[in-house]
Amino acid sequence: MIPDGLIVSATGSGTGKTTLTLGLLRAFRRAGVVVRPFKAGPDYIDPGFHHAASGMASANLDSWAMPAGLMGQIIATAQGADLVIAEGAMGLFDGVAAIGATARGTAADLSALTGWPVVLVIDASGQAQSVGAVALGFARLRADVRVAGVVVNRVASPRHEAMVREGLAAAAVPCLGCLPRVRGLEMPSRHLGLVQASERSELETQIDAMADLVTAHLDLAQIRELAAPTQCPAGDGRPVPPPGQRIALAQDQAFSFLYPHLVTGWRAAGAEIMPFSPLADEAPDPSADCVWLPGGYPELHAGRLAANGRFLAGLTALAGTRPVHGECGGYMVLGQGLVDKDGHRHQMAGLLGLETSYAARKMHLGYRLATLAAPIPGLAAGQKLRGHEFHFSTILAQPDLPLAEVVDAAGASVVETGSRRGYVSGTFFHLISEVA
Repeated sequence: MIPDGLIVSATGSGTGKTTLTLGLLRAFRRAGVVVRPFKAGPDYIDPGFHHAASGMASANLDSWAMPAGLMGQIIATAQGADLVIAEGAMGLFDGVAAIGATARGTAADLSALTGWPVVLVIDASGQAQSVGAVALGFARLRADVRVAGVVVNRVASPRHEAMVREGLAAAAVPCLGCLPRVRGLEMPSRHLGLVQASERSELETQIDAMADLVTAHLDLAQIRELAAPTQCPAGDGRPVPPPGQRIALAQDQAFSFLYPHLVTGWRAAGAEIMPFSPLADEAPDPSADCVWLPGGYPELHAGRLAANGRFLAGLTALAGTRPVHGECGGYMVLGQGLVDKDGHRHQMAGLLGLETSYAARKMHLGYRLATLAAPIPGLAAGQKLRGHEFHFSTILAQPDLPLAEVVDAAGASVVETGSRRGYVSGTFFHLISEVA
């Protein structure tokens, strides 16, 4: 049976919803409650923090990029847990800008699909009773989304808290508690989202502090009672087919961004995952049917990757006879060269002509709809794919044949078309699902 669930969302980014989510996950875990976390939207970093806090694997749920049936299948993996907590992205109603879109990839969409009520985080900095008006607007905007209560963050004093509670009482929106302003609990940022969970040596101490804060100022039993029965979306749940029977998958700190549901689906279809570490100078297994290089932070390890001859030689040997595909950072490593933040160029695998630079930074962010011009492992030419792109590297040269026609969620063309040469292909977007 799938447990009851709730969504932690907010009025916008930077309000403290990740702090609240991680604090709740760890606090419930301490209390013996088995919580299955999820992440609303395409963020592929937060699930690592969820796992660290809860001890349970986290996965993404995305109403724009995933068919309802696929989300239903992913949610069904929560069977056996006691509670589901899903963390939203940005604000509750923030999503794609496509006019007339019925699914915008928002936390509100997920709430409507699943029946999970929303715990709304509001940053009280610079306001007091007006928090009630903000909460009321969020609670009334969509009739199919229930805001069950508000957690007010960054409260400056007992007097400030009293005024905040007065505003929420006037709006008749339940106040679930107020968290004081605490320095040092924010997750540190990097050029791309958050620092990965695997890189945080002090992570356990940090999460414990978040749990202490949540336990001291919120009623955990009250929050758990707000969870509602899960309505599992139905429909076509066809996962992306595996790119081969034996998949050599790069996995380390330079190659870590691959949506969990993809690997789960590949294994469920009978594929064998054969992990290897390019950073450790490991070559892909020569018996693999294909090689998949996920995204990550290769620009932080470019010199080391360029010097790892065993990895590069093994990759090149396999690329002559079987498919090799790279996503974002993996795509960059398949190219000719990568310029790091200091302007130093590092020779990459040279299997594609791509040249990229992190010294010339520009943010590329958003959903992508791609129509393949040529096949990639497991997917035929003409297949439409949905994915997400988020990086700061600039293309200096992309001379090979384009892999796909790529547009954003509003239908505007993007220049990051991907590349193909022989058995080798790559894209800057991270694959999420195929369009039926």
